[in-house]
Amino acid sequence: MKTRIKARTFLFLPLVIFFSTADAQDFAYGGISPGDLSMTRYDRDTSASAVVLKEFGYAFINAETYHLNFKYHVRIKILNKNGLKQANIEIPLRQEGTMRYEKIEELKASSFNLENGQIREQMLDGKNIFTEDHNKYWHIQKFAIPDVRAGSVIEYSYTMDSPFIFTFHDWEFQSDIPKMQSEYWASLPGIYVYNVTLRGFLKLNKHESEIVKGCLGSGNGALGGGFSADCALNKYAMKNIPAFVEEDYMTARANFLSSIHFELSEVHHPDGRVDRVTKEWKDAEQELRQHSEFGAQLRKAKDLAEEVKKLVAGEADELARAKKVYEYVKGHYLWNDVYGMYTDLGLKKAFDEGKGNIGDINLSLVAALRAAGLDTQPVILSTRANGQVIELHPVLSEFNYVVAKVSIGGKDYLADATEKYYPFGVLPRRCLNGKGRVMPEKNSYWIDLKPGDAGRTVSELSFKLGEDGVMRGSLVTSFLGYDAIDEREEIFSYQSQDEYVKELKANFHDGEIKGYEIQNLSDIEKPLMRKLDLEFHPYDPQAGGSFLFDPFIVDKYSENPFKSAERLYPVDFAVPFEHSSVLTLEYPADLEIANLPEKVGLALPNAGGKFLCEAVVLGNKLSLSSSLAISKTLYSSNEYHYLKELFNRILQTQNAELIFKRKGAGSMAERQQR
Repeated sequence: MKTRIKARTFLFLPLVIFFSTADAQDFAYGGISPGDLSMTRYDRDTSASAVVLKEFGYAFINAETYHLNFKYHVRIKILNKNGLKQANIEIPLRQEGTMRYEKIEELKASSFNLENGQIREQMLDGKNIFTEDHNKYWHIQKFAIPDVRAGSVIEYSYTMDSPFIFTFHDWEFQSDIPKMQSEYWASLPGIYVYNVTLRGFLKLNKHESEIVKGCLGSGNGALGGGFSADCALNKYAMKNIPAFVEEDYMTARANFLSSIHFELSEVHHPDGRVDRVTKEWKDAEQELRQHSEFGAQLRKAKDLAEEVKKLVAGEADELARAKKVYEYVKGHYLWNDVYGMYTDLGLKKAFDEGKGNIGDINLSLVAALRAAGLDTQPVILSTRANGQVIELHPVLSEFNYVVAKVSIGGKDYLADATEKYYPFGVLPRRCLNGKGRVMPEKNSYWIDLKPGDAGRTVSELSFKLGEDGVMRGSLVTSFLGYDAIDEREEIFSYQSQDEYVKELKANFHDGEIKGYEIQNLSDIEKPLMRKLDLEFHPYDPQAGGSFLFDPFIVDKYSENPFKSAERLYPVDFAVPFEHSSVLTLEYPADLEIANLPEKVGLALPNAGGKFLCEAVVLGNKLSLSSSLAISKTLYSSNEYHYLKELFNRILQTQNAELIFKRKGAGSMAERQQR
């Protein structure tokens, strides 16, 4: 059954069982042909810097050690110098303390080059393999394959030994380079039941499964007691796999990358007991309610609650109370840039130290809003970079964030207290990723993670071109919604407003900023207002003749963000936006404009947005208005071509410069003829 969940495709794979005696079909190490080395390009993708010639993986439970073993083998052709990075290998390895950790065994790696008609192999020296601690949960094994150049073929293989048998090894068919073939075999013991999902938009060329009798527990194996278990050996393969290309306006690559994933559902013990690993939401609710770093923490914020009660004393309006509490929590805590839906320090320590991770701060926000007498629940979610979650059943490990939901007067507000410049009820873009799960005491439910506002920018430009060839005037810009948040963050990233304005100079090419004024910078409930006094020198009046002027001073696109001929996955803007500008330009009476941008009125299907542009001349005054509105957050792959064409027309319109000339002067060619 193929199930579309938001922007991610899942194929739930049933087992196709038949009997076979075939062995794992790995390919011979070092079997490089002269044709592999003489290959200079990959015809299916002539832009590729490297291509995987063959790739094979095999995961199984070792009957003797009862560890998960994963064998990996790959052969890659380096087509040009940009592909040399494929020879720098990093293998992430999980660890739990000092006793439980993954390790690499049987590692070998080589480069192959054609020299004087002979194939020369250069093998990796074991002394050049390094292990680096990444954090307390992961370390990374690194090595660089020697003597790699454009034209080389590289090859490496290893076995990973893992004690974490309940986390079966997933497999990615796609990567940042194309693959000619990729095959993965997974031997799943019958005592374990897995949910197997294929993600992405590519189809399998091979999907088979066969029974392997007595794969576990025979003799003195790890299960012991004379118990034995059969395994289902599943075989998955794809051919001619295109490279995965990340584009603008998309969420996590994991949502779209063609890959296969295994989620443990049940464990059948030898004594007949069955442990259900995949929970129902009522089980997840119970777990989170009692969790020492989630539900239990909400009952420990006594100091915070006392402060909140004093803060809101006498405030009858619920929305006003909520905003007071929200601003207090934002001001009291400093986010340490660490994600997580669970607390790290705990709410008491986080309150005392005034800092913490996402869980510390936003669970404190939940507790504070409750202390203020407001109907508030935590909402767990997965950020855009973390990927979409499976909605069919709870997998708590997929969630990496928590926010607060406050219900006031029949309206729900979602709030995150980790960012200074966000008004109450507006979530950071990183949180706008499909749905979140509201977690009351019981009967949890999904909620859409919608932006609390749009992004809007309104620009008013008023200029006068003098007889001296200098154009003077002002640009007044109003930033609203998410655009106001972005601009405030930008301004406060500088040491001073002067430094910020100095950097704006690059936006105006030959223009000069003569003065500025910024209003409502600290009042995040109001639009941010910025006025710039500008001066341009478009022409020298003494030289005479025609001159060009670009009237699109603001909101100009330098390129189309949508470049691909086709797009398989949706376009996700996260937040709708509207950018509009009006230019008024008065110029000397002896000048005239020889051309004007054509009037444009384009609309996307399904009320998806529009682009409008119109120029009007009255006497010696030009009025040019332009507006772009992207009205939805998500556009399907079928709507991609409409978006691409819209931006093509925007570029075409904005590339038309105005031609000013003296009245009665004619064209430059006419004057030369005279």
